[in-house]
Amino acid sequence: MQVFDLPGSTQSENTPQGAPVRKVKKDADYVFYEFTRSICPQCRKVIDAQIILRNNKVFMRKRCPACGPFEALIYGDAEAYASMGKYNKPGTIPLAYGAEIHQGCPYDCGLCPDHQQHTCLGIIEVNSVCDMDCPLCFSDARPGFNLTLEEVEQMLDDFVRTEGAPEVVQFSGGEPTLHPRIIDFVRAAKSRGIRSVMVNTNGKRIARDDRFLELLKEVRPSFYFQFDGFDRETYRVLRGEADVLKEKLRALDRLGEAGLSVTLVPAVERGVNEHEVGKIVEFALQHPAVRGVNFQPAFHAGRHLRHDPAARMTIPDVLKLIEVQTAGKFLTSDFLPVPCCFPTCNSVTYAFVDGNTITPLPRILNVHEYLDYISNRVIPDFSQEIRTALEGLWSSSSVAGSRKAGDQVALSCQTCGIPEFTAPENIRDHIIMIMLQDFMDPWTFNQKNLMKCCKEFLLPGGKQIPFCAYNTMGYREQARSQLDAM
Repeated sequence: MQVFDLPGSTQSENTPQGAPVRKVKKDADYVFYEFTRSICPQCRKVIDAQIILRNNKVFMRKRCPACGPFEALIYGDAEAYASMGKYNKPGTIPLAYGAEIHQGCPYDCGLCPDHQQHTCLGIIEVNSVCDMDCPLCFSDARPGFNLTLEEVEQMLDDFVRTEGAPEVVQFSGGEPTLHPRIIDFVRAAKSRGIRSVMVNTNGKRIARDDRFLELLKEVRPSFYFQFDGFDRETYRVLRGEADVLKEKLRALDRLGEAGLSVTLVPAVERGVNEHEVGKIVEFALQHPAVRGVNFQPAFHAGRHLRHDPAARMTIPDVLKLIEVQTAGKFLTSDFLPVPCCFPTCNSVTYAFVDGNTITPLPRILNVHEYLDYISNRVIPDFSQEIRTALEGLWSSSSVAGSRKAGDQVALSCQTCGIPEFTAPENIRDHIIMIMLQDFMDPWTFNQKNLMKCCKEFLLPGGKQIPFCAYNTMGYREQARSQLDAM
């Protein structure tokens, strides 16, 4: 039998000259945690991948036969990553699928029967044009298609067919407020009983167009509002427009005056705007229109900045920034994973706001115990209704400022001895949601996470494509060429 020497095997200093070499084994500088499948960041071929833990961080390591080895940071806290399995809620099966299994995941998205979760949040890109040219844009917005009302209505009908009573639909783009039928799209969604209808926007048209604002006040969607900070340099780097903040603030003020609800959506990029995380939270606490913040560590799909995949921002990094920059108003321990998707993809908390007093819900109610699906315990002193309410809050279908969210917080707090917060009419004015969402790009793509994705792009013909597959596996390019040709 032939024996091969491994790197690190050395001869002891005390070994006599000519004596057999004594081999010394060495431990790896990482822990092999799990095996999955990913894609090559260059050729996009599906390849094997290892998840490893090193220096209390989580990395993905993979090798493409054609393009070579790659390594990327996927989570900034290995201890937290390893402990999140208990928050993995059993999936809910959709009423119908849109694809059959032929090649297997991730090639048969539609959804196919191998997918492990229904659609909590459906996204419809109504157009491809935008009035900004952001250096960081996952949709690579540019002139191309505009969906018709008939096409959108059919997509909404397909959504109802697969979900029965869909929770949330987001109209996106491009910049969806530029679509001449966007108000009709909102009406169409509401007429089908979809509980929450959201419009993704950069805010420019809302800041300028009085007639459009009046129409928005009539149909009353919620808004998913691009907002990356306050520094001119932040917007120059991420959005290509250093002076866009003034318009954004005007749009937010106008939405507040109209009584409409907004979730701020900051993309957080290392070396650009991580110093502004706390300022964004403080601003959200004070502005009358803002009911939530959804921080998104920058993911590098579509148009993206040059980056080091081994030093990207992750959810634990942003959580630490929130804790430090808000002087402890929010702590890392106030946030819990979202169980409906894979637990490392989202983290969220809710807090009561009473003047300068901020009280995160997990400090007065043991949310951790209710959302533990491994030990499957429910605290005996409280009812199963509370767990159901908390599942609704810690879900991708929860919309900040919505009546449903208010009802669920009120129900939870009936057990907490806080009578002033039990009426939904009052509680919606005293709650803020802080969420973190880490989408996958070609460097961090993990098939295990994809199979439980609950945020899907809705397409003509009934297809529903998980967000991270749509932006990494070529589905966006396929859909774009078809829509441009329609």
